[in-house]
Amino acid sequence: MDTHNIHEESGVQQYLTFVLGGKDYALSIAGVKEIIEYRETTEVPMTPDFISGVINLRGCVVPVVDICQRFIGRPTKHTKRTSIVITEIASEDLQIEIGIIVDIVNEVLDIDSRDIEPAPKMGDQIQTSFISGMAKVDGKFLILLNVEKVFSIEDLSLVGGMQEAIKS
Repeated sequence: MDTHNIHEESGVQQYLTFVLGGKDYALSIAGVKEIIEYRETTEVPMTPDFISGVINLRGCVVPVVDICQRFIGRPTKHTKRTSIVITEIASEDLQIEIGIIVDIVNEVLDIDSRDIEPAPKMGDQIQTSFISGMAKVDGKFLILLNVEKVFSIEDLSLVGGMQEAIKS
């Protein structure tokens, strides 16, 4: 029996689950390129606080962001389990690799689309566009992030510009 077809018919997708600031989140595995152990970044002057710096990944400059800093205004506390999730973001005419600092990477889960609720509506004052949905897993909600929407077009242009400037 071909399990791939079963997954397509039932709308099952794979998500990488992780912890940020004590909360459980997930990203579609489709955008995840790799997971690496946390390493110190090289700070780039005059960048927003949520941009930790850049790392050299096999000869490529990869900007690293701290989403915890972006979400709650304080940086991630680095431990032995802190990781960097390397993702690829495509937005308009920009395609960049970006590293996301996470407290702990948990596992890859198969989540059926029937178990995903739309992002909550919180009114005009609260931004929730970065949430692609809320998945029900083991009786709890897991926040599914849309990484492209965590950052504004200006943020992504800045990060993309950092890559280009450092390559030159």
